[in-house]
Amino acid sequence: MGDIVIRRVYDAEPTEGVVFLVDGMWPRGVRKDDLKLDGWVRDVAPSPDLRRWFGHRPERFEEFRRRYRQELDRAPDALRPLLEAARRGPVTLLYAAKDTEHNNAVALRDYLRDRLTTAA
Repeated sequence: MGDIVIRRVYDAEPTEGVVFLVDGMWPRGVRKDDLKLDGWVRDVAPSPDLRRWFGHRPERFEEFRRRYRQELDRAPDALRPLLEAARRGPVTLLYAAKDTEHNNAVALRDYLRDRLTTAA
């Protein structure tokens, strides 16, 4: 089983393994040709209502994480490519948010790690 790392789309850091964009919307100012993606899994992004409620407010992150996990529990087909790739090797989740600690990719990475651990 590989590690799951997260990287901000706008950072020049190298990616590892299979690379997925996990935002529901394409990142502003980024050309599709500039991202070397194995997939854009927008169906694992938080719902528009949840995203608006969260509003990237750190004080709401724990509740956001709880609600987002509930959404992810209802999306097994959307999660399948991420889980399968992570079982084979390293995976990089790309996101666009400015806050590197309180965003959907952080919550998704933790969710995926939990799923992989309990399935092992």
